[in-house]
Amino acid sequence: MNDEIKRNRTAAATVTVLKADKAPLANQEVTVQQVRHKFLFGTAAFELVPLVNSGFGSKTPEDAQQWADKFLALCNAATLPFYWARFEPERGKPMTKEVQNAAKWCLDHQLVTKGHPLCWHTLTADWLLEMSNAEILQAQLARIRRDVSDFRGLIDMWDVLNEAVIMPVFDKYDNGITRLCREMGRINTIKAMFEATRAANPSATLLLNDFDVSDAYDILVEGCLEAGIKIDVIGIQSHMHQGYWGVEKTLKVLSHFERFNLPIHFTETTLVSGQIMPPEIVDLNDYQVQDWPTTPAGEERQAREAIEFYTTLFAHPRVEGITWWSLSDGGWLNAPAGLLRSDGSSKPAYEELLKLVKGEWWSGPTRFTTDENGKIQFTGFLGDYELTYNDRSESFSLGKESAPAIDVHFS
Repeated sequence: MNDEIKRNRTAAATVTVLKADKAPLANQEVTVQQVRHKFLFGTAAFELVPLVNSGFGSKTPEDAQQWADKFLALCNAATLPFYWARFEPERGKPMTKEVQNAAKWCLDHQLVTKGHPLCWHTLTADWLLEMSNAEILQAQLARIRRDVSDFRGLIDMWDVLNEAVIMPVFDKYDNGITRLCREMGRINTIKAMFEATRAANPSATLLLNDFDVSDAYDILVEGCLEAGIKIDVIGIQSHMHQGYWGVEKTLKVLSHFERFNLPIHFTETTLVSGQIMPPEIVDLNDYQVQDWPTTPAGEERQAREAIEFYTTLFAHPRVEGITWWSLSDGGWLNAPAGLLRSDGSSKPAYEELLKLVKGEWWSGPTRFTTDENGKIQFTGFLGDYELTYNDRSESFSLGKESAPAIDVHFS
């Protein structure tokens, strides 16, 4: 374990084990086992919507269960889809129930859920084009109020606004949100969307998310904060279809945003395990190929790069989450960017990340013997734990704020 990971991702604590009468459980053997990371290891879990609602969709029950098992083994967080064009293709008929069912499945499996996105110029509702800008604004704000309220308690983390740097100058096709942002400007648009989301769920965690990791995004974040917009987390996309960033670029990107002293999530991470996309492609969506296979050599490269990328981010004190986009091949851009092949089998990158997330970066099970005061000295990775004594378990959380003293009561 490198020093930065130890310093930023672990804590030492004195755990006092108490009996029902609050007397110390003295000189007894107990076992401590981590059950969840505090750090978010997520994936885009869009497949959950058809799986949960449509009898496994195109998958057999066995394939669906295999996918779910691998998903749950590696991940403790899930991003669910709210692309307006797909969520509400006909005005007034949103897919609320279907996505709610997927969110409930996530909560039943103790996953942190995030909705993506509430406002985006791409895949926005086509029916906005029939409206004036004033009407578009009211429709967008109403959409936010409705969806954030409908999912409160199921989804309490949102990518509020996606890719605002390019939003007002986006020119690939006409859309209502670009029209609106062109009139209002980026910061005013962001402010309106964040305020509506915050009003609908004051306790939610709100992200600004972008693929542009240049100075333009840095300047936009600074302008938003100066305008009084409360951004909870800075979202950074890292789609590396055209080649791995490497440690130097990754740290340079982080240096742009760590100065804001806000949590950072790497919200959309991809590394391909096949042919690298040509560097002259400006918009990744312009690379349209029907056959883009994964290869043995590409899979080995993907594994090496994924391990280094995750290790670099896990060691950084401002990064609090990484979301792989997405778990299986053949999703976005038909790219071989999954951790699983299209047949559901695991690539080396999946297996190596699992060794880190649930191995090297995982605490327990470890046996301890309490002293005469019922205490044990414990160091572990930040997250949730179970302490077991005589086949009975009690839970506790280990965080920087909880150390150095934790009491565990057996009722």
